[in-house]
Amino acid sequence: MKQEMLRKHRLKTNLEILVASTKLGLTSFGGPVAHLAYFKDEYIDRRKWLDDKTYADIIALCQFLPGPASSQVGISIGMMRGGILGGIISWLGFTLPSIIALSLFAMLYQTFSLEDAGFIHSLKIVAAAVVLHALLGLGKKLTPDKMRLGIAIAAASIMLMYPSAWMQLVIILCAGLLGLQLFKNKAESNVKPFSVTISKKTGILSLSFLVVLLIALPIITKFANNPLVTLFDIFFRVGSLVFGGGHVVLPMIEREVVPQGLLSPDEFLAGYGMAQAVPGPLFTFSSYLGTMMEGIAGAVVASIGIFLPSFLLVVAALPFLNELRKRATFQGILMGVNASVVGILVAAFYDPVIKSSIFDASDFALGMILFALLNVWKVPAWLIVILGVAGGYVIHFLGM
Repeated sequence: MKQEMLRKHRLKTNLEILVASTKLGLTSFGGPVAHLAYFKDEYIDRRKWLDDKTYADIIALCQFLPGPASSQVGISIGMMRGGILGGIISWLGFTLPSIIALSLFAMLYQTFSLEDAGFIHSLKIVAAAVVLHALLGLGKKLTPDKMRLGIAIAAASIMLMYPSAWMQLVIILCAGLLGLQLFKNKAESNVKPFSVTISKKTGILSLSFLVVLLIALPIITKFANNPLVTLFDIFFRVGSLVFGGGHVVLPMIEREVVPQGLLSPDEFLAGYGMAQAVPGPLFTFSSYLGTMMEGIAGAVVASIGIFLPSFLLVVAALPFLNELRKRATFQGILMGVNASVVGILVAAFYDPVIKSSIFDASDFALGMILFALLNVWKVPAWLIVILGVAGGYVIHFLGM
């Protein structure tokens, strides 16, 4: 009888997680900061699953990890509510709506040869406005002083001269070492403790599995010669190494798929622009790319590949968070890494974003208007997409 009651309680809990996370997945427009506000309203204010302090601690944890911060917050809340299964359900509810939407868009793009459609170019201009908005926001937060701004400028310059995925990784590692030397004295001393239930052994096993996959997947890919294995390797590596949130996934994935001929620059940017129009995490851009390259199977493999590191990192970090966040050296490393992220995004803003979207004065004018609406008047990103497409057709109609 007791086991039956426990089973029913778990089923009810998981169903609650699914309903709440799916609601968020259908309505959470506006990027990671907006997502966190939606989470607070649903999980803390309405459902009372956590208190404000615990929620703030979870956000702090996820800011310290590579990967999509808002998705990791959702996964963490799901795990605290319903264990590992709760985390998986929370992720599915939050990401599945945008995965489906972007996969359908990819199929429509291929079926109807949408690369020549007028709205595709408008979506690229939208992408330029959104990336610039994200770049300025990250710059203010992550490069507040001359030293970190210098790291960002150096990172951008190197990436523009030597564009490659490996160079990006080298830049991030070097920036972390610089941060260790330069910023450890700027670390916060008043760090609040964080209560966790996951054991350190489980955390070590999770991190070990992540490292094993990072080492083994390139070797397996080389010998397997299977496109789905290659796809999983690419997106798992990106999900493991991207610092700075969803927008930073743009340059890292672009370096992995466009130069290799897996996707054209136009196809890449069209999907990125469309990703602004759907709710949920920007990392579901991977679903569009996977569908374009290998159909529905590619969408599944790419989506799992890019998000799996988030699960492993959350489980690995929770038991050690208190100790790490108190250490000035760890905070210093992250300051350097985050500054380099800004520089990498600057390089990506020029190539491929600007080079593939702004061709003449009318394109620049439309991009400027969209950026102003987004940055000054705080128009939501999904509405920017609609306005951008409409503006593109108006410009075409007027013959500009």
